[in-house]
Amino acid sequence: MGRYSKEDIFRMVEEDDVEFIRLQFTDIFGVLKNVAITSSQLAKALDNKCMFDGSSVEGFVRIEESDMYLYPDLDTWTVFPWGDENGAVAGLICDIYTSAGEPFAGDPRGNLKKAL
Repeated sequence: MGRYSKEDIFRMVEEDDVEFIRLQFTDIFGVLKNVAITSSQLAKALDNKCMFDGSSVEGFVRIEESDMYLYPDLDTWTVFPWGDENGAVAGLICDIYTSAGEPFAGDPRGNLKKAL
């Protein structure tokens, strides 16, 4: 079992006054990308229901197959050491899945997991 559960993360959001969460991933060139959400959208993200347009990321997919899903790795939860009067910012590193629920073949993190 992992280090954090969904309940742990919800508790830490409250305790640390987290307002924004960055769902992070890398493109095929290793450049860090993210989708920022508010803490009110966290339940949706933890249920693997946050989508993004894969055609907007260089090297990912064509417009016809652009719906991609972010699957957060709960063990990567981090509250960043910055924020402001609007609250703290946290991050989760994500795996990328297709709209068919399959791991995306162009996800560098997913490919590294397969290689390991």
